[in-house]
Formats: sequence, C-alpha cells, structure tokens
Amino acid sequence: MFNLLQICFSILFFIEKSIPNAQQCEMEIQMKKIGLIDIQTVNPKIKVELKYSSKDNFIGYDVYGCMTKAFLQKEAAEHLSKASDLLQFENPGLQLLIYDAARPSWAQKILWDSLKKPESSKHIYVANPKRGSIHNYGCAVDLTIVDQKGEPLDMGTTFDFFGNLAQPRLEKNMLKKGMLQPIQYANRLILRKVMLKAGFSTTSSEWWHFNYGSLTNVKKNYKKIP
Repeated sequence: MFNLLQICFSILFFIEKSIPNAQQCEMEIQMKKIGLIDIQTVNPKIKVELKYSSKDNFIGYDVYGCMTKAFLQKEAAEHLSKASDLLQFENPGLQLLIYDAARPSWAQKILWDSLKKPESSKHIYVANPKRGSIHNYGCAVDLTIVDQKGEPLDMGTTFDFFGNLAQPRLEKNMLKKGMLQPIQYANRLILRKVMLKAGFSTTSSEWWHFNYGSLTNVKKNYKKIP
C-alpha cells in the first residue's frame, strides 16, 4: 500500500512539474517558430523585465500575459550581446536590463489605442499599428542599465514617460533649465554609447529605445510578427 501511494505521489509530482513545460507560453512558442531568438540564450548576462508582462506600464495592466522572455532577430540579438560586453568592459558591474523587445502586432494596437494623447501626436510615443513598429519585426529594444545591486540607474524619467524630459533631442535644453541633472544625462550617454557602438540607432523621443535597422529595411528583410 505504501509503495502504491509513493508511486501515486510520484506521478502527481511529475505531472505538476511537467505541465508548465509541456504547456509553454504560447507567445514564446510563436516567437521561436518565426525565427526569433531568446536574448538570454545569446547572452545570459543581459537581464530581462518585460514591462508589458506586468502592470508596471502606462496602460496599467498585463498585456503579454505569460511571456517573460525577450526576443529579437538573430543578428539584432548578437549585436545586443556586443553592447552588453562593451558595457561591462567599460563599466564593470553594470548590466543591461530589457524592458521590451519583439512585440506582436496585436499588442502594438493595444498600446496605440490605450495611449491617452491627441491623435496627431501619438506617433511620437507609439508607432501607429497601421504603419508598424520596428518592435513588430523583432529589431527594436527598450532597455536601461542596472548597477551591481540590480537597481536601474537614474535616467531622469521612468520607462514610457511620455513627456519632454524623456526626449534625447531636448536633453541639452533640459540640462540648462536644471530639469535634467548631469548624472542623469551621463547615465543616458553610457547607455547610448554602447548601443551605438554595437550597431543600434537612437530615436529623438525616447532615451530607452534603440533600433537595429530602419523600418524600411526591416520590412524588406523580416516578416511582421502577427
């Protein structure tokens, strides 16, 4: 009888442990099916905290659900790994922390529809889903830098801060006005430096956003994520 109970408990334990693996996150499965790469398989030193897989975002609710891994196109992931290596070489103890990477098209529409900004200015902060975002092709990444304790460096604003203070094109003016502090600007420059060296480009409106290729080029080379 004891052996039978042992066997039953063993079976139940096996089922409990195997179900999450057998029923992996559907979004993550789809990302892999279309050829996207889990960034941490390329460089496990890069940290991931997807803001749209939590309530800590401008919408206030979980958009991605079960997805906790960050995905990019293979070449973009490899270049992001280079940025991580550069950061740690030049600034030992610092690490990249990803807030968002490849983004499904249906999620893009949710972000667009949820942004409480005038229709004429929405595109400054979120790409119109009709046109598409570089995120939707797995070639854009939103990220910051964390210190040895895992705390994000002070960049002057939080992620998805939709205002002038987050815009790189206005940084020098913000510095003059005292709205952006020198250390905050310096931290942004650290991030920007390694990302540019690794082959990414910046945007004028968000300090955290970097693209690997233009929208025109990624549309030619990759399929849009459904």
